[in-house]
Amino acid sequence: MHIAFAESARAPAGALVVLVAAGPKLSPTARRLDRLAKGQIARALKLAKRQGKAGEFHVIEAPRGSRVTRLVLAGIGAAKEMTDLGAEALGGRIVRQLGAIGETEASVAIDPMASLGDGIGMDAADFAARVASGARLAAYRFDKYKTKKKSENGSVAVKTLTLRLDGAAAARRAFQPLDKIADGVVLTRDLVSEPANVLYPESLAKRAKDLAKLGVEVDVLTEAQMRKLGMNALLGVGQGSVRKPCTVIMEWNGLPKGTRKKPVAFVGKGVTFDTGGISIKPAAGMEDMKWDMGGAGVVIGLMKALAGRKAKVHAVGAIGLVENMPDGNAQRPGDIVTSMSGQTIEVLNTDAEGRLVLADVLWYTQDRFKPEAMIDLATLTGAIIVALGEDYAGLFSNDDALAEKIAAASKATDEKVWRLPLDDAFDRMIDGDAADVKNIGSGRSAGSITAAQFLQRFVNKVPWAHLDIAGVTWSKKDRPTTPKGGTGFGVRLLDRLVADHFEQH
Repeated sequence: MHIAFAESARAPAGALVVLVAAGPKLSPTARRLDRLAKGQIARALKLAKRQGKAGEFHVIEAPRGSRVTRLVLAGIGAAKEMTDLGAEALGGRIVRQLGAIGETEASVAIDPMASLGDGIGMDAADFAARVASGARLAAYRFDKYKTKKKSENGSVAVKTLTLRLDGAAAARRAFQPLDKIADGVVLTRDLVSEPANVLYPESLAKRAKDLAKLGVEVDVLTEAQMRKLGMNALLGVGQGSVRKPCTVIMEWNGLPKGTRKKPVAFVGKGVTFDTGGISIKPAAGMEDMKWDMGGAGVVIGLMKALAGRKAKVHAVGAIGLVENMPDGNAQRPGDIVTSMSGQTIEVLNTDAEGRLVLADVLWYTQDRFKPEAMIDLATLTGAIIVALGEDYAGLFSNDDALAEKIAAASKATDEKVWRLPLDDAFDRMIDGDAADVKNIGSGRSAGSITAAQFLQRFVNKVPWAHLDIAGVTWSKKDRPTTPKGGTGFGVRLLDRLVADHFEQH
């Protein structure tokens, strides 16, 4: 969808969205049209019992004498309570409403917010930029393999949305970084949506290499290089597949030349398809395992967002890419491997493979880059879905300050996280009998926590956080700015974390 900004003095044509605050209270643009219609707009709202609540819409024919064809009255709730997230949700809902009524092009009239309520903290330019951002995120569709481009509910895709306001240039400037962040979200959604016959370690590495166009340095470690480094935990996961594993390192340095600063590092699990290996999964639902590379997808999308908006930060993204398949050469339950750290791992369950991949990539990242902080993302455990459902990611950390920063970024972006404990008692549950550590605990207790405890053994005391995103990487329902399917969860959260705490200002 194309987003445009235009001065409000230019009379719009076609469908026009106007805002209605709680009360209902018409925006100045809506009031002018109401006068032209001799009060018919206010009357239509009254008859429809619309009160200007957030998420409320009413569509009417535009009054004669204007170039507008249809008028979409969009409720925004109490104007003084409008926030960045509220404006984005409004943009998302507007796009959905326009698509539902068959409008492919439309304008949104952005009036000074003070005209809709006292005490509002957003100016028109910031409000318009946030509405545009939400609209762009909501307009996403993954339909590249459909020969007939039609949604299941018959709605159309909105092709152009124009935000009209006084000071369009300021809104356009405010939108630019948000647009680059949306680029990263869209890339992540695309990656997790691709089928595994299209997206596998080699092809995913090629997608990461595309970031070089933005100035990201991309290096790919081959199977032979990883074997030389001793990354046997990762290699063991991929040994049953004809697809060769690899590790991709992405580095963005947006700091001024001559500035020396430890990077912040992001590590992603990239299992491009997970059968479970010899510990094979049940057939039902296995098709979802195409997005078991969700953590790697987030890291690639985040690096695109940071480079796209020219973030003044030194950031490293590292992703371990493998396919977990059962063949005659596949890793067996009971096998023992020596990780890059030198620690030996007893593999009791080959379906607990993501932690094996991350063990080597985390160690490699902290050893090579000596990061200021390190955050990993992984669709790691089904247990996190049992614990937190599909709205929260699990947060684990060895550093309270880092955890608090992530929680603050979570609140600012509405990408929700919930911190769970790490403790010696849980760590003892993964002490190995035949090796230093085993890759699962005993029984079904604390599955997400013992997985995080396993990862902590490979971070070497670097300030570290682990996000278990198994429940939030894919959505089965539409949300205001997130269509069902791949969510891109984590890109906005971590971009905000970087902007608030690691970026040079």
